[in-house]
Amino acid sequence: MAVELQFHGAARQVTGSKHLLTVGDRRVLLDCGMVQGPRAIANRANREMPFDARSIDAVVLSHAHIDHSGSLPRLVKEGFEGHIHCTPATADLAEILLLDSAYLQAQDAAYLRKKRRGEFEPPYTVEDVERTVRRFRTHAYGTRFEVLPGIRAEFLDAGHILGSALVVLHVAHGDSELRIAFTGDHGRRALPILRDPERLPEVDWLITESTYGDRLHETGEEVDDALCEVVTTEVRDGGRILVPAFAVGRTQNLLYTLGNLIADGRIPPTRIWVDSPLATRATKVVAAHRDLFDRAAREVVANGRDPFFFPGVRFVQDVEESMSLNAVRQGIIIAASGMCEGGRILHHLKFSVTRPEDCVLTTGFMAEGTLGRKLVDGFEYVPILGERYRVRCRVRSLRGLSAHADWRELVTALGHLAPVVRKTFVVHGEEAPAMRFCDHLRDAGFGDVVAPVPGQRFTLAD
Repeated sequence: MAVELQFHGAARQVTGSKHLLTVGDRRVLLDCGMVQGPRAIANRANREMPFDARSIDAVVLSHAHIDHSGSLPRLVKEGFEGHIHCTPATADLAEILLLDSAYLQAQDAAYLRKKRRGEFEPPYTVEDVERTVRRFRTHAYGTRFEVLPGIRAEFLDAGHILGSALVVLHVAHGDSELRIAFTGDHGRRALPILRDPERLPEVDWLITESTYGDRLHETGEEVDDALCEVVTTEVRDGGRILVPAFAVGRTQNLLYTLGNLIADGRIPPTRIWVDSPLATRATKVVAAHRDLFDRAAREVVANGRDPFFFPGVRFVQDVEESMSLNAVRQGIIIAASGMCEGGRILHHLKFSVTRPEDCVLTTGFMAEGTLGRKLVDGFEYVPILGERYRVRCRVRSLRGLSAHADWRELVTALGHLAPVVRKTFVVHGEEAPAMRFCDHLRDAGFGDVVAPVPGQRFTLAD
């Protein structure tokens, strides 16, 4: 009975995570994420599944972010009838993220028709999402469960976002067992709110992310200092701060960190708008899973201070109130999307990129080709909603808030596996970081390391 791995997404790129495990005639998909980036490329990739959806027997989902979960409704639409295994918090977050994704795609299609800029068929609808959610099967951390006969799995806390999991698979093969670990997105120690990532057990095969495979993050203290400096500078200069942020994870981390800085007197009380209905819903979900908080966040709650819904924070719902923020000259506006590829952040950027007194503060990874990446890379002119704007605002980056481990943190977390892993597959990183991380792993003692190309297949056992 052959056991094979094939990499269909997030291979020498960051988004679109899809890794297919074949055990005889059974097929398990690890993640089913959307491709994100330039519209034309992403739309085509997200409509065309690289395999027959009806041939997939089960999905194991590492976490809720759209680049890992976003194509699940397309899979169901094309005929997938199996179960989708995840943690309870991932199920809660994925539901709101997928519903939002379907809504935004329908809005995009309507906008393009109205502007006569061509037809766009969304890869799925709200009804497809509702059918997908009914296929979720949830499992607590540390509980081994059956994915399919002969294939069992266990979730460990990945410390990336609420509910994120390191996946350990146990595959029966004759009289032996093959052990495969998949990091999903591996988190970091001492992140706000979240517990530290758990230690993987010994495995035979390792699939690891490499988003920051060639970079190191700032320390937590440097992030606090830098955030203080940005806020006080903008208060002094009379400008506002725009923060493009993912609705799940980054928005809650920012609110928690800003709330602590205000409570400690390190920054003055500051008006903060969270301009994202999705982020509002996500924050409520996160607040409902306080059992997954780390000790520091639980102490904040125990001391009677809400980590997210504190004085000065306003969650913006309707479009009219969002539009009124164009008149805001001071304060902090947190809005989606995190890579500036859609959502309300685009309308705020139209007003701020040309203002020298304003600041765009990025707090995470920006994929190649995205507007966020163009801003970080210092483009003099950028396109926003079909118009060309000169960038005169300050653009600052706080990479230390990233929920992805950097290369050194990953090597530290995974290093104990070097003597036992037969082969390591490096995924979820652009080509240069992925290849550099392969070198770091080899330097740490990992013997057989490869960064697969899209579609590449590997035989683990005959």
